Amino acid sequence: MKYAFIDLHRRSYGVRALCAALQVSRSGYYAAGGRAPSAREARQATLTTDIRKIHAASRETYGAPRVHAELRAHNMPCCRNTVAKLMRQASIMPKSIRRFRVTTDSRRTKASPNLIGRVFTTGRPNACWLSDITYIPTREGWLYLAAVLDVYSRAIIGWAMSRTLDCKLAQDALRMAIGRRGPPAILHSDQGTTYAAAEYRELLGRYPIRQSMSRKGDCWDNAPMESFFHTLKTELVMHNDYKTRDQARASLFDYIEVFYNRQRRHSTLNYEAPLAFEAMQIA
Repeated sequence: MKYAFIDLHRRSYGVRALCAALQVSRSGYYAAGGRAPSAREARQATLTTDIRKIHAASRETYGAPRVHAELRAHNMPCCRNTVAKLMRQASIMPKSIRRFRVTTDSRRTKASPNLIGRVFTTGRPNACWLSDITYIPTREGWLYLAAVLDVYSRAIIGWAMSRTLDCKLAQDALRMAIGRRGPPAILHSDQGTTYAAAEYRELLGRYPIRQSMSRKGDCWDNAPMESFFHTLKTELVMHNDYKTRDQARASLFDYIEVFYNRQRRHSTLNYEAPLAFEAMQIA
């Protein structure tokens, strides 16, 4: 019935619009005996198939800009606007959610000055790292995640997880980052009690690492770190119902180490993945 309706009205409304309205594929319509697709329609059908594959490989997280970058990386030239149009027509959309985060307040200790002033670009690795803590819901209760991000490449170079929100969590993430990269010049965070704690500052002083802090209550002073946590929750956490903390740990490890650092294209890096960007600068 739908294909017959399309045959009857295609001269007035066009096959594409009718197929979209009736929620049938153009390839299905043509296979059922409709008019053969034009060369342009055939190219767009092939491109839509490629877009679906890239979107699926991105764990359904990529929008048009990253899909377009992936197509170009595979020598499939096309216009970004065309990609966006085909994604809309095929109802291919990236995951999205609301935003939330952990907030802590340093009331009893003096905050360190803001040394970076929202300048989130550097010419080399280890010039400036950012750190923050967020929480992940599981059926067993919260799992807290501390992460350290290198501003240079946006790579997550250190992380730690715990059922308790304490100074050790942030220290463990920093120790991992230092073990991988050596110490940075500057470590920037919010004014939370975790980062203002004497134990944390003592760890910084051993190397030494200069401490920088955001202004009170200003999330924009740590924007790339905030952006990473938002991306993590948008693309992963809010689409999973973790039964246990261990299940969440495994999922977060896979996202950070396998997908985000090595595969996910970052708009700030000209749509290269963080570790690929670093490798390109060294080569």
